[in-house]
This record gives sequence, structure tokens and C-alpha cells, in this order.
Amino acid sequence: MKKNLHPKTNAVKAYCTCGNDFTTTSTSKEIKVTLCSQCHPYFTGSQKHVDTAGRIEKFNLKYNKNK
Repeated sequence: MKKNLHPKTNAVKAYCTCGNDFTTTSTSKEIKVTLCSQCHPYFTGSQKHVDTAGRIEKFNLKYNKNK
């Protein structure tokens, strides 16, 4: 097998936008994520409200001009 084929991995801290941080292994020095197991709706069982009403209304205004 070839030597020095795989990149060097480091134990790094991953930071979530919810404030949670955890240690994992990666080739990068630091990881910033938007969702983690502490705030993801699948793991927490809660649904976060996403404001899609503005986008839907904008779409309807744009494409339903003749109605």
C-alpha cells in the first residue's frame, strides 16, 4: 500500500448555531454547523416555524397577475 495516502485527521470542535459544541474527527481545523442533534427537529421532536408565507405570497403575486 502507498504511504501517506490519506490526509491527516484531527480531533476538532464542531460549533452549532444553537450554542452546542461537540468533538469529532475531521481533516479541517474547525467546523461550524447550522443544525446538530440538540436542535434538529428529527431528534428533538419539535417543529421550528419557517416563514414560507412571504415566499408563497410573492410567488402568487408574480405568477397570478391575470386572475
